[in-house]
Amino acid sequence: MAIRYIEQDRTFWLDTEHTSYLLAIVDQENFVGHVYYGQKLQYTENTPAPVYLLRTGEAPFVPSQNNRERVSFLDSFPMEYPGNGLGDYRESAISVRTAQGHVGVQLQYVSHEIVKEKPALPGLPSTFPGDEDCDTLILHLADPVIGLAADLIYTTFEEEDVITRSVILKNTAGQPIYVTKVMSACLDLDGTDEKYDILTLHGSWGRERQMERRSLMHGKQSVGSVRGESSHQEHPFIALLSADATQDAGEVYGMHFVYSGNFLAQAELSQFDSIRMTMGIHPENFVWKLEQGESFAAPEVVMTYSSEGLSGMTHHYHDMYRGHLIRGEYRDKKRPILINNWEATYFDFNTEKLLKIAEQASKLGIEMLVMDDGWFGKRDDDNSSLGDWFVNEKKLGGTLSELIDRVHAQGVKFGIWIEPEMVNEDSNLYREHPDWAIQIPGKLPVRSRNQLILDFSRKEVRDNIFDQICAVFDQGKIDYVKWDMNRSMADVYAGNLAYDYVLGVYDFMERLVTRYPDILLEGCSGGGGRFDAGMLYYSPQIWCSDNTDAINRTRIQYGTSFFYPVSSMGAHVSAVPNHQTGRVTSLKTRGITAMAGTFGYELNPALLSDEEKEEIREQIKTFKKYEMLIN
Repeated sequence: MAIRYIEQDRTFWLDTEHTSYLLAIVDQENFVGHVYYGQKLQYTENTPAPVYLLRTGEAPFVPSQNNRERVSFLDSFPMEYPGNGLGDYRESAISVRTAQGHVGVQLQYVSHEIVKEKPALPGLPSTFPGDEDCDTLILHLADPVIGLAADLIYTTFEEEDVITRSVILKNTAGQPIYVTKVMSACLDLDGTDEKYDILTLHGSWGRERQMERRSLMHGKQSVGSVRGESSHQEHPFIALLSADATQDAGEVYGMHFVYSGNFLAQAELSQFDSIRMTMGIHPENFVWKLEQGESFAAPEVVMTYSSEGLSGMTHHYHDMYRGHLIRGEYRDKKRPILINNWEATYFDFNTEKLLKIAEQASKLGIEMLVMDDGWFGKRDDDNSSLGDWFVNEKKLGGTLSELIDRVHAQGVKFGIWIEPEMVNEDSNLYREHPDWAIQIPGKLPVRSRNQLILDFSRKEVRDNIFDQICAVFDQGKIDYVKWDMNRSMADVYAGNLAYDYVLGVYDFMERLVTRYPDILLEGCSGGGGRFDAGMLYYSPQIWCSDNTDAINRTRIQYGTSFFYPVSSMGAHVSAVPNHQTGRVTSLKTRGITAMAGTFGYELNPALLSDEEKEEIREQIKTFKKYEMLIN
């Protein structure tokens, strides 16, 4: 059994193959405290749980013994899910505002369940069991004064050495409660002489997921995004490492967020040298009105501990995501080697140009042609037509069905690019429904790439775009879809918008992969701006970065590889001089770098020499030989 409740100690004991996680109920007020997380402890019925680690027998003692120093207890006790405004001055996991304007909240233990299943989170991507059931602990907590209940959900994945965490809030009051902050996980580690480093990933467009390691200092150190997406700039991940940790040795505590929107990941070193790690939805611009009887589900955190350095952490995440997050036909299947026409033609293409690329690609051993941006509306540049998802047959010189059939006749699969979340003001859709774009009345809209964001929090907007996209996809056998998102969110008109928007995107994607289960969906957001575990639930591969420079890509793909398997990383051989950096690298170097990913090409075969064409044929043979080993 992976989860036990030890009644005499009021302790919960969670085990994976190599780790243990312990928490306990303390004092008459039923505080939930974190006891231990680390290398596996041997459980025996005759050995008490190590609740002494909570140090409640020392000053300031528990409130029932020393209520005159209650604040000292609250500000030092390792809370499993700390409240707000009542004496714990460290980072809180939750904050609310009642209808009367009160903000204090403290959730205490009420009851629990241990079940052999993993509950799904409504509307959210989350990990799922494999062939064997998972064990799940559900702690029922409540603050009866304000009428708020919370379920803390812990699921153990034994072979992967992973514990997932999530929280579901419920309003049991007779009036609304406004949730202004809800973290999905909190981990309190007791103060020791051990020094820790903090590991995060930072970046920008074309420079995503750069590793940054620094000493954990007193105070709070955090990464986060308020861009409406997980972002190029930060990544929804944080890890604590023992200061001497290397790739293969030392302690690592990792938290990773299964969510594609605003997030906050933080580590705080307290006055007593204890550490509090938290992860969840970013509280900035977040207010959720929870009506009586309603529930709110916070996204999932995937948590792991490794005593074998960063490699151990990486193996846990790779095994977890390959087996328990990625879905669909292509999870364990070879992916077609593709060529994308973007860097070959940009917007200047027609059927004949695409067919020439497909014909030459087929001779090289490339298996799929992807038609990128520019096939719809009147889109000859990036200033118009987003939102008008109908085929520009005049530009193509024929129907999409004819193009697909002629590409397939070359022995090549067919893929297509879409950007369904966006709209141009120069579009039929915007002229008919300007209110469907996210804007604040009276303010100039915040444009980026001369486009606005459609309000995917609204079902009627999603339905319209979904129907348009399906009408296109039903015109022929489409084998692959590249889903792009080329700007971040602005004009945030309400505190629930960013969360509802992400749920709307998830709803759209779920409908898409359900209706077209044979399509290989690749996520993209200006490259790697939304490369996260939430997206991976719907798209088994994600475009790693718009920067295809082989030298830059080695570092981008290295940072990405900390959590994501190679099979999820979109990587292509592109032309030189590189279109993003101007660097010239050998075709051999470009090929080796791209083989550490899903592998494809981003160039015009007509411009290749005979020697380069032969080298590409050899690259493809090599990749096919080792593809399943690499992936």
